[in-house]
Amino acid sequence: MRIVIITAGSRGDVAPFTGLGRRLREAGHQVAVAAHPSFAALVGGCGLEHLPVPGDPQELIRGWARAGSREEAQALTRAYVDGLADGVAEAVAGGADLLLTAHGPAPLSRTAGEAAGIPVVGTYLVPSFATRRFPLPNARSTDDTGPEGNLAAGQDVLRRAEGVLAGGVTRLRERLGLPAGTPSAAEDIRPAFHGYSPLVLPRPEDWPSGVEVAGYWWPARPDGWQPPPALADFLQAGPPPVFLGFGSMAPGEGERLGELVTGAVKRAGVRAVVQAGWAGLSGRGSDVLAIGDVPHDWLFPRTAAVVHHAGAGTTGAGLRAGVPAVPVPVMADQPFWAARLHGLGVAPRPLPFRDLTAEALGDAITACVSEPALRRRAAELARGIAAEDGAARVLAHIDALDRP
Repeated sequence: MRIVIITAGSRGDVAPFTGLGRRLREAGHQVAVAAHPSFAALVGGCGLEHLPVPGDPQELIRGWARAGSREEAQALTRAYVDGLADGVAEAVAGGADLLLTAHGPAPLSRTAGEAAGIPVVGTYLVPSFATRRFPLPNARSTDDTGPEGNLAAGQDVLRRAEGVLAGGVTRLRERLGLPAGTPSAAEDIRPAFHGYSPLVLPRPEDWPSGVEVAGYWWPARPDGWQPPPALADFLQAGPPPVFLGFGSMAPGEGERLGELVTGAVKRAGVRAVVQAGWAGLSGRGSDVLAIGDVPHDWLFPRTAAVVHHAGAGTTGAGLRAGVPAVPVPVMADQPFWAARLHGLGVAPRPLPFRDLTAEALGDAITACVSEPALRRRAAELARGIAAEDGAARVLAHIDALDRP
């Protein structure tokens, strides 16, 4: 089969699909990943075809920060969504037997699949169906924290997400000659597989049939990748360092954050590897090494702890490595995963990004590396996750579709 995986957003929204895509390719399928142009090298480096989807999420975040009004921010979002719609339409027009879609662009993927007569499978990296068990990521604060409040908060999350894409879906339906008004919500796609471990977040009993928690889809390591010599030398020169990185968060704040991180590392008395990310983060001192993109599956097991923004992908990478974490959530699904890490017993209490100071971060790092129970629980959870094969669940479904 020719399978097109459609995703959008930051690196964490793309990288897991390189692992899933490589498994599909190894099973004999032809695989393309439709993602923003900035991820062409990431996708191509893993041996997969890249299909460009217009848009630059880093510039979108910068634009929101610079916007002088709500209307200006909404106009930026509309332009981004229109680009997504165009990219999804072009990706599907190039030919496909099956679409796998991330949650963000799912309504657009479903619309394009409907027009082409192609089945669409949900492949979601965060819980994407309302439940009484917990409020979905990105839920608004509410006084009702019971089961019905959780369900209402989740439904509100889904309504807001659908509303962001509503105009793009309408325009795409017009472009593709589809009748107006047909539902296209992401939660109506079946089957839908969630790419995280049931040990991290079990499947709620009240989710509809056809919705599964499959296990993680680990990012593929680029073909021929080797660690930079400076990083290999640094790791060998002393005890395991602490990793610090905020992924796609805080673009343009690298200098301020670099000073903060330098102070925190000194206060905690640890060695550190600092990943630039979109912020352009750096650090100073003989015990600090600044790096660019490095596969987390290689680096994290060589660290004493990981300090990160608690995005879904980085959260999973830390759990896989069996090392404790200091979650510093910023937005979107990050507070959800940060709270989950604490609840699982592998992290101290989350330190929200808005409260970040050198003193607070240094103390959190100290608490993380000095508490043996956190490392024991992280190692225990990692052993369970290692026994799972999230991609196999998706492959089994596709194999059933592919049988004559």
